[in-house]
Amino acid sequence: HLLLQCVLHKLESNSPDQFLRAYSSLHSWREQICSKNRRVETCRPVLDNLVDSLDLPKVRNSAKGKVLMRAMYGAKVATTYICRVFAAAFSGSTDSLLDLNLTVPATLPWAQVFYNVQTTVNTEIKNIFSRGEFTVLRELLAVDNCANKLYPLLQDGFSPAQEESFKHSVSDLRKTAEKLSQGLDNLSKVVDDFFKIVLSGRDALLCNLRAGCTSPNSVLGRNTDERSVR
Repeated sequence: HLLLQCVLHKLESNSPDQFLRAYSSLHSWREQICSKNRRVETCRPVLDNLVDSLDLPKVRNSAKGKVLMRAMYGAKVATTYICRVFAAAFSGSTDSLLDLNLTVPATLPWAQVFYNVQTTVNTEIKNIFSRGEFTVLRELLAVDNCANKLYPLLQDGFSPAQEESFKHSVSDLRKTAEKLSQGLDNLSKVVDDFFKIVLSGRDALLCNLRAGCTSPNSVLGRNTDERSVR
């Protein structure tokens, strides 16, 4: 995003020298987004280990323990699958996608819903990459399309008759870049909220399993009362 902002700053300077620099920066940006992300590549073994560790422990003589294990298993399945989808999206390859139909027991109440979501998402990602597109992010594709329109104008120069078209292209690039930035911020927030829900749910289940566990609110109230007495 910072590189795009740099490109836009140069494009709006109305200087031929800055236009050439903007072309170079835009070219670097496109190479960067089209190249493989080494961080994504190196995380694949970790994701493979997560898949291998997906098992539903059997719990006997404990109804609460069974509920806890199922809940934690569901959270682990969802986390693993979401991470694999992100890896596929950011690597530009379907190699990171996986089919967990044989891993997730069909007896679980949410299994069929998960199967359907997995099939829909996997199919859509495969279709996108089969069309030759380098990413599944629509906002990123929109920015790339705007960049492609600016390329010939920056490389070969433009006549006075093309000046209005150039300004529109720069304006479109700014709008799509802002949408991309906003989309990535929203994605980051949603992922953060998801993991907070998973962790808070896990803590609540563990708390219920502990004999005589006091709820967080009552603990807070007790501590407040103790401080008041002191």
